[in-house]
Amino acid sequence: MSNELLLETYLKQLRLPCFLESYQALAQEAARTNLSYERYLLALAQEEVARQDASRIERAIANAHFPVLKELADFDFSVVPDVPKPRILDLAQGGYMSRAEPIILIGNPGLGKTHVASGLAVAACRQGRKVRFYNVAGLVNELTKAQQDYRLSRVMAQISKHDLIVLDELGFIPFTTTGAQLLFQLCSALYERVAVIITTNLRFAEWNSIMGGDERMSAALLDRLTHRATILEFVGTSFRFRQQLQRQEQQDAPSSEGPMSQKE
Repeated sequence: MSNELLLETYLKQLRLPCFLESYQALAQEAARTNLSYERYLLALAQEEVARQDASRIERAIANAHFPVLKELADFDFSVVPDVPKPRILDLAQGGYMSRAEPIILIGNPGLGKTHVASGLAVAACRQGRKVRFYNVAGLVNELTKAQQDYRLSRVMAQISKHDLIVLDELGFIPFTTTGAQLLFQLCSALYERVAVIITTNLRFAEWNSIMGGDERMSAALLDRLTHRATILEFVGTSFRFRQQLQRQEQQDAPSSEGPMSQKE
């Protein structure tokens, strides 16, 4: 077996695809520029690390199951002036995950709560964190099905292995008594172990309305979720409503060009 073929066999066994793809081209460049062996090896290692980091981030984002990928860089903070951009960017650094602290985003629909939650979660993926994004109603249905199939403990354990759980749209659909109990059970399991981001259109005093009317359970859930939590209130006019107004204004605006003069 030739040295080249043997090298490529070893690189495949070591799972170094970037080495395999780049070593010949970089070797030619190193010979042309009289690059030292160490610098040549460093260049190969840098490419391999960059490729593996990119692949890791892609896998983390795919495994998070985002409904739509949203970036903080694309969010217009000017429409929610009560939400401080520096605070959000500080949260994006990820310290809250190390401390397993909750983030609660409260406000009427259409103000970008899901966008900010997704942006923070994407930032977490890029930091090598294990993230899972859930619509709360869908998650409760999943937990209910797992309980019926005697898989609840396994599903709870799998969820608890994450670094960050996003619970989106809490409050749009009231839960059955069983669903409320399962959500409480999950949040209790995550408490002080896994960071949670919650988006909700309900003020805390209204949470009882979706938790099966159980005031004690609602109070206990709030006690866990608000303990050491960052709470941000989104106040303003719905993005979708403003976009509709802008479209309407554009349709109603007179043409910038006057009527064409008729030829005599």
